[in-house]
Amino acid sequence: MGYEVKLEVFEGPLDLLLHLIKKHEIDIFDIPIAFITQQYLEYVDLIRTLNLDLAGEFLVMAATLTKVKSQMLLPPDETAIEGEDDAGQDPRAELVQRLLEYQRYKDAAEVLEKRQEVWRDVFPRRAEPPPLPPAPEADLLPGSVSLFDLLDSLRKVLDRVPDQGVREITLERITVREKITYILSRLKEAESLIFEDLFDRERTRLGVIVTFLALLELVRIRAVRVVQVALFGPIHVTRAVPDDPPETLPASEAAA
Repeated sequence: MGYEVKLEVFEGPLDLLLHLIKKHEIDIFDIPIAFITQQYLEYVDLIRTLNLDLAGEFLVMAATLTKVKSQMLLPPDETAIEGEDDAGQDPRAELVQRLLEYQRYKDAAEVLEKRQEVWRDVFPRRAEPPPLPPAPEADLLPGSVSLFDLLDSLRKVLDRVPDQGVREITLERITVREKITYILSRLKEAESLIFEDLFDRERTRLGVIVTFLALLELVRIRAVRVVQVALFGPIHVTRAVPDDPPETLPASEAAA
């Protein structure tokens, strides 16, 4: 791929682990490390395929998970001295502690954000800009639809694209800018689209991936909204301001 998307709100490896724990309803104190490692590596592989500017720290966590997995496969160390801090300790303990602390920070940040909204309502600023028109579906708070929710839906779309095998073809030039225009034209035809419906005319993995990168760019410049009514439910895509063009199109014209 010749196009990189850099997200303003960075979602890191701990966010991905918490996403997997919630998605699969896993007890955070009893993480099936082999299963989580497999799921995690599948996401990392997809992130690297998309050439997102996130892969470095995700690979560090992948190495950590692999190390924990290998430690759990080893028999207990009979030479460990009873009473030492690490004697008989669960290899997952440090990871669990990091996840719990990170979740506490996220919860605290959410509380502060809600408190800020309350104070903004109590002491409103003058000359507030006119509110955006309501979306067809209940709009969630920014960040409620995470990158990993979008990747979940993308994997479903990629799974239904037939494997064309190896054959000689003439490579078609597909650009992110073209797909941005395509998405905006689809959203003029309908006020809201299910995420998967954006890809209903794509017949190749390349077309799906470039369309997804175009969607991420539109989300980044706030030209479209991603809306999810229920946890892990269908994702809807709507225009942020109907019939208004995005403020800035991506500068890169590199073909995918």
